[in-house]
Amino acid sequence: MIIEDERALSESIATYLKGQDYICETAFDFNSAVEKTELYDYDCILLDITLPGGSGMSVLKTLRENNKTDGVLIISAKNSIDDKVEGLVSGADDYLSKPFHLSELSARVAAIIRRKQFGGNSIIQFNNISIDTRAKTALVNSLPLELTKKEYDLLLYFVSNKRRVISKNAIAEHLWGDEMEGNLDFIYTHIKNLRKKLQEAGDADYIKSVYGMGYKFTDS
Repeated sequence: MIIEDERALSESIATYLKGQDYICETAFDFNSAVEKTELYDYDCILLDITLPGGSGMSVLKTLRENNKTDGVLIISAKNSIDDKVEGLVSGADDYLSKPFHLSELSARVAAIIRRKQFGGNSIIQFNNISIDTRAKTALVNSLPLELTKKEYDLLLYFVSNKRRVISKNAIAEHLWGDEMEGNLDFIYTHIKNLRKKLQEAGDADYIKSVYGMGYKFTDS
């Protein structure tokens, strides 16, 4: 989620991160930022301090008061020690001053997501499945698993939420973001294909349907 009122900068960040296989949503003012962060959970939020209608710091404090665990990277033209300290004390995970290189921004986003989801590790293990989040590859029994981008994203999402019931809506919002619309039956096709590839690689069927609720990735 990119919360930034400079539209040209927001668009350049979104374009760059989409090229790094991230799904990006945007908000350009305080009210839309609060609305979206209350409705959805994000792996990482890029948050400008100065917004039309309010302060980015207020968005951050509201997130933490509501016990939301989204990663937060403050991006701001303000470069004072006091601003950095206030942001980090209020619950931000990192602070990057403008202007910045998009490659550094991307690296910091990836680091926040690794810390939040995987304890800082880039190799994620689940039984015989090994996922390399840097290379964006997966192995089963040490052999490469040939996955489409969406199948890889789906596998990583399942492993990140192992043994939890995940609804179709949550899967669609995580993998497609604002592009999601209409009937969600297409999710079944992606899950069926992922399940088939895992089983063909000699792994168990970890994807369980939970009637009326969604899916669970579990070995029990």
